[in-house]
Amino acid sequence: MMAGLTMLDFAWLAIALLAAGAITGFLSGLFGVGGGAVLVPVLYELFRLTGVPDDIRMPLCVGTSLVIIVPTSIRSYLAHRATNTVDTSVLRNWAVPVVLGVLLGSVVARYAPAEVFKIVFVGVAGASAARLLFGRDSWRLADDLPKGFLLRIYGLGIGVLSSLMGIGGGQLSNLIMTFYGRPIHQAIATSSGLGVLISIPGALGYIYAGWPVAAANPGVAALQAPFALGYVSLIAAIIVMPTSILTAPIGAKLAHAWPKRKLEIAFGIFLLLICARFAVSLI
Repeated sequence: MMAGLTMLDFAWLAIALLAAGAITGFLSGLFGVGGGAVLVPVLYELFRLTGVPDDIRMPLCVGTSLVIIVPTSIRSYLAHRATNTVDTSVLRNWAVPVVLGVLLGSVVARYAPAEVFKIVFVGVAGASAARLLFGRDSWRLADDLPKGFLLRIYGLGIGVLSSLMGIGGGQLSNLIMTFYGRPIHQAIATSSGLGVLISIPGALGYIYAGWPVAAANPGVAALQAPFALGYVSLIAAIIVMPTSILTAPIGAKLAHAWPKRKLEIAFGIFLLLICARFAVSLI
């Protein structure tokens, strides 16, 4: 049992995590994201209630989110691939730089203060929301994605920022692909594949980043051993994963049924709400 929690408290938290898993999986399929934009705020409140200190609360949320994203992203990607809208050439070009970016972000996570994670989250979510809600089709950097070095630089940036946010990269890759004239449905489908590339090395990186903290302060967090490995809460991951896996295909099916503008507005409002939540916590 977690420190400071009664059986009733634990039951309510478990129900909340199951619900968060269902929403995460659905949004993963619907928007091509790993679901971290939902999970990180939910986990942040959970860890606050269980007494996790603020200085490690955010990295613990991010690391746990990345572990949960692993099966959700795989499920979402397979559902989107079945629609033949995934641009596999983009994924091939991004694969190596994205993984390198994730590893770099994991190293930063070992030393960065909690505010860094929140600032990155607010900045990326805010930019993505503004593009989706207020952008026009004429807002383009070019008519198609660049080739070679610049495309790989984008991949590196996606990897770094995604690992600091605990997301599957969908927000960033959607933003980039739509700025280069790719249809929103194709951007979402292709972005779903990035979750697989980001979540696995990202989760391992956060286990590594948090290991010295856990070893030096075994009682520092209510969810530490035997319920955590480094910056990854195992108990939260185990509770959330089943429902997130079940609902991912439902979201993917709806994504291809909705019209383009409706999908953009829904995604933009969703990101704006998450952005506001963390902006308030920075004040």
